[in-house]
Amino acid sequence: SAGTVRIDGRAIDHLPPNVRNIGIVFQSYALFPHMTIDENVAFGLERKGVSKTERSGRVAEVLELVGLSGFARRKPKQLSGGQQQRVALARALAPRPRVLLLDEPLSNLDPSLRGRTRRELKRVIRDVGITTLFVTHEQEEAFELGTRVALMSAGRVEQVGSPRELYEAPESRFAAAFIGRSSVLPGHWEKATGRVRLPGGAAWAAVGSSDLADGSPVEVVVRPESLGFATARNGSAVEGRVVEPRFAGRESYFAVMLDSGVEVEVLALPDAAQPGWKVFVAPVPGGPPPRAYPRLAGDVE
Repeated sequence: SAGTVRIDGRAIDHLPPNVRNIGIVFQSYALFPHMTIDENVAFGLERKGVSKTERSGRVAEVLELVGLSGFARRKPKQLSGGQQQRVALARALAPRPRVLLLDEPLSNLDPSLRGRTRRELKRVIRDVGITTLFVTHEQEEAFELGTRVALMSAGRVEQVGSPRELYEAPESRFAAAFIGRSSVLPGHWEKATGRVRLPGGAAWAAVGSSDLADGSPVEVVVRPESLGFATARNGSAVEGRVVEPRFAGRESYFAVMLDSGVEVEVLALPDAAQPGWKVFVAPVPGGPPPRAYPRLAGDVE
């Protein structure tokens, strides 16, 4: 038998019709194991009183949409995890909802299957053209599927924007450090020049809020593609030693322990440095600019 779906403790059946017209894909898929695939997909339609003839047409339509036309008479246990996920999606789409809600629907899949299923899911959502709210802890999923992303921390919305906006122009220190790969260094803000003075004397141009006071302690967050190896010491270079490279195809991520005791990550060609080398690290053009934020209470330099 079907249980009652609740949102914020309220039964969906008791919500206004315009709010009730939603489709939900659960994290566990919640397929009925004793039913065939077409019976699972038709379940919501039957509950709505849709005629048998129309149910058959809609079931065939959504199964074709998700690429499962030949699986109608199978049971869920006869399908792979990715196929079960698509059945759950078809069931949610069959009643033609105005809004589709997905609660971490890919979390039960292994990494390779997750990537393939994510691409299929993106295609289906694009083809249907339905407003979709996708909840996930995976940044890659959010950035690939979302046109607008809401980043939350401790129940609070930190920032809402396009994936590019969140990556290149984070509005908070949390967003800057959480999204993508980044390094965080302590320093002091020089308001007149728009620079952060790092331990040891080097100064980095950075984006900072207008309310940062001159000389105030800050943290500068910088992306690995915004740093490079300098050939010699200059006004922006800091010295350190290469700890280890992390191969990433045409380029590598180099972990560098600075003389100040802070580790940063540099994106460069694989043969740019070797473990143990003494190097100079400085900002380079082309990547997102370093961004300065007020230093968090309790942080030490």
